[in-house]
Amino acid sequence: MSLLEITGLDVSIHGTPVLRGVSMAVGPGEILGVIGESGSGKSMTALSVLRLLPEGAEMRGRIRLGGVDLTAQSEEAMCDLRGRTVGMIFQEPMTALNPLQCIGDQVAETVRIHHAAGRAEAMATAAATLERVGLTNDRFPLSRYPHELSGGQRQRVVIAMAIALRPKVLIADEPTTALDVTTQAQILHLLKRLVAEDGMGLMMITHDLAVVTGMADRLAIMKDGEVVETGGTAEVMQNLRHPYTRALFEASGHQPDRMAGDSGIPLLEVRNLTRRYPAGRRGMLGARRGFTAVSDVSFTLHHGESLGLVGESGCGKSTLSRAILGLEAVQGGRVWIDGGEVQAGEAMPASLRAKMQVVFQDPYGSFNPRHRVSRLVAEPFHLVRPVPTAREQRVAVARALEDVGLQGTDAHRYIHEFSGGQRQRIAIARALIIRPRLIILDEAVSALDVSIRAKILDLLADLSARYALSYLFISHDLSVVRAICDRVMVMKAGEIVEQGRADDVFENPQHEYTRALIAASPVLESAA
Repeated sequence: MSLLEITGLDVSIHGTPVLRGVSMAVGPGEILGVIGESGSGKSMTALSVLRLLPEGAEMRGRIRLGGVDLTAQSEEAMCDLRGRTVGMIFQEPMTALNPLQCIGDQVAETVRIHHAAGRAEAMATAAATLERVGLTNDRFPLSRYPHELSGGQRQRVVIAMAIALRPKVLIADEPTTALDVTTQAQILHLLKRLVAEDGMGLMMITHDLAVVTGMADRLAIMKDGEVVETGGTAEVMQNLRHPYTRALFEASGHQPDRMAGDSGIPLLEVRNLTRRYPAGRRGMLGARRGFTAVSDVSFTLHHGESLGLVGESGCGKSTLSRAILGLEAVQGGRVWIDGGEVQAGEAMPASLRAKMQVVFQDPYGSFNPRHRVSRLVAEPFHLVRPVPTAREQRVAVARALEDVGLQGTDAHRYIHEFSGGQRQRIAIARALIIRPRLIILDEAVSALDVSIRAKILDLLADLSARYALSYLFISHDLSVVRAICDRVMVMKAGEIVEQGRADDVFENPQHEYTRALIAASPVLESAA
């Protein structure tokens, strides 16, 4: 018998169909993986179950939860069911948590609303629930605020909020997308354990086949608002009947066609780089402590080479990249780019700055939404002397957009008019337009669908070959780094613990931390 049963679900928003005939079910103690790219209808299906559809939405079909027809329930009845009978884990914990409330109060809130419990009883339940998800009170007191926790710890708080009342069904919407591989493995293991302990059904929504194939009992593949394939995990993965399922599977392990590009000529040299941050005092009169984010790091990146930098969140990857870009003051070490020394924390000559560009993880957040693409892509021209004329800039912008697979006419549009993959292409076009020697890519593909990610990796390989670009590719996704990089460095607690040719490091890791990262990566582990 199914706990949650969706039959013939149709949803339209202002007359535009977004879900068509969606049917799927989740049983007690069962994990259903709902897989598809952005816009396929995964999240809309989850919101339909919770009856949290946007204004202008019309819904037809049947959704039964424990024998109760949710489509026939009043809003008051749904408020009672949400959190108590069906829980929801959202993709981004920082937006799901109240930054002004401590974690204990946020978990206790669900208990107080549904059980009319007093504060003491609710806080006791919150403490026990946080303990279940691995946040023990001795290390993570209830008085902690979300900003005092790491990404993985915040995700555990969101899970605790969702399971505080032990719901029958739990919906997890992309709960591991932005997490590093070891934290992702821990969260997936936690969810699987909670399902086994409570006997609840779990609907696991993700765009990545590799995330759920090791834990889901059944899969439902969605495309353009429809379920195109469903069945047991082993059956679906063995047969791959639908072309879209095969395309997703191939994209997960995509290897771009690229040439090794190590000229042996140094482009970027980093020697004994150290970055420390001040911390609080030990007591009122105690000595001020310090935190070392980057410790005595040295490496060389050659012309035409792609160098990967991997490690967990907080290991110092982004701090190192900011120091290389001259955006962070350092307490020791030196950096050279193409023979010119970068004076970290000081104004950098435009001629030196022009040799390095960066592509950030969230392209939408790195663009001014009030400006057209033409102005956004042309921003780096302020580093060029003499500054090109307006006509020259228009021609260069059109060429850069065409280089990344867009059209020159896209220059007249605004950034909100593009998809996530197109925005990332525009970010690459902006980095490319003044023909830098080095592009730093900081988690540039981690939030993209697998097929879009494959296209971006192909694009980066093609641009590297055409323009002799060098990449410093920062990522927590080891499969992506292996696909695009010639060499790889592994960073832990501010130090480079292992580096070498990508194939050598992944096939024969020497450091125990590297072995732990590879073991936590489902794609790499299965490939081995």
